[in-house]
Amino acid sequence: MGSYLPSTGAQQAEMLKAIGLDSLEELYQAAPTELILEDGPAIPKGKSELEVHRAMEALAGKNTVFTTIFRGAGAYRHYIPAIVGHIAAKETFVTAYTPYQAEISQGILQSIFEYQTMICELTGMDVSNASVYDGATAAAEAVAMCRDRKRKKALVSAAAHPDVIETIRTYCWASGDEMELIPCRDGVTDLSALQSLLSDQAACVYIQQPSYFGGLEDAAQAGGIAHAAGAKFIMAINPIAAAIVPSPGECGADIAVGEGQPLGMPLSFGGPYLGFMAATEALTRRLPGRIVGETADGQGRRAFVLTLQAREQHIRREKASSNICSNQALCSMVAAAYLAAMGPNGLRSAASQSMAKAHYLAARLEGAGFPRTNQCEFFHEFVTTCPVDKTGLLDYLEQNGILGGLPVDGGLLWCATELNSKEEIDRLIQLIQTYSEKGGAA
Repeated sequence: MGSYLPSTGAQQAEMLKAIGLDSLEELYQAAPTELILEDGPAIPKGKSELEVHRAMEALAGKNTVFTTIFRGAGAYRHYIPAIVGHIAAKETFVTAYTPYQAEISQGILQSIFEYQTMICELTGMDVSNASVYDGATAAAEAVAMCRDRKRKKALVSAAAHPDVIETIRTYCWASGDEMELIPCRDGVTDLSALQSLLSDQAACVYIQQPSYFGGLEDAAQAGGIAHAAGAKFIMAINPIAAAIVPSPGECGADIAVGEGQPLGMPLSFGGPYLGFMAATEALTRRLPGRIVGETADGQGRRAFVLTLQAREQHIRREKASSNICSNQALCSMVAAAYLAAMGPNGLRSAASQSMAKAHYLAARLEGAGFPRTNQCEFFHEFVTTCPVDKTGLLDYLEQNGILGGLPVDGGLLWCATELNSKEEIDRLIQLIQTYSEKGGAA
């Protein structure tokens, strides 16, 4: 970085002296020596545009793109209307960052306002922020919203996504708060265990709907148990499932969060994705990030403004409940375009088809000797036993262009969406039976 930063040697020496150091190397004295490149990075010489293009194509060619996918676990393959990508690719929307002279950027503000409105309609909540980095971040930020001087313990369902649990755990560790897991039973949260864990120290209860294992939670009862103990109720929701299951608002949630990837964002190697957050009116001022509102200008025309933005995130970081001050503007634009293109009926159709096809898949797998491990109601994911070698079976499916279920404790986590046809499911079962007949021992 010393050779990249546009400062002279004299300026660097002056800055080093101000912090009591003599060399740039001393800045990295805490780093393990094996991580320091003594001779600098081995960066090749500059290449032409054509050479770079060919090199990138060669790298991309190593990717395996499956035509048939039966795996979800937090990232889902749904149909994306062509207009979604067309809108998101417009030059007026492809922005590098959130505008700081906000009111000049009416188009960006309107896109965020429309996104917030749709998230509120989808979750049944009063107010939504402009989005955060991803679903796991949204969950951890929601937990931080609930913290106060007397209540600093978060009760998190063990049936939630493992990565979300770890993100919440990291946030709690950093803030000196406590996180405790609520045991799961039959693929969903054990509500009797939740009842016994609640105390006057509990700030919030976090439940994921559907659970990581695909089961449909009794979210309304979980919320009632949390509120009876004076704790806030955070409900994570799959945004596609939200079209047909009771919304967080209907279940009494104080905060609704989730991963927005299913809303028009294709599968990719880790993102960028989108964390949505919505809350009741009472918690508006605790929402991290920013909120865009609608008003009228001096001539009475419809206009948009930054209604709320927590200033302590910028100038009093040590006292802030959150230090998120960015948002996923382009990804939230994609989500808004997807929701507008699909409409309520289209979203319900995608959800209903996903659920119906997942149930057909579960029935066919059970007939092939892969029964479900949990008997709870499920949306579009479920876990089955695996009487054959997991690795061998999944390798065999991959050789035939199919990404099979995700290995989890006790079996395989399968998923189906509206993009999985009956013919694909039947072919999957045929391949499984063929592998089993060849003697694929567990």
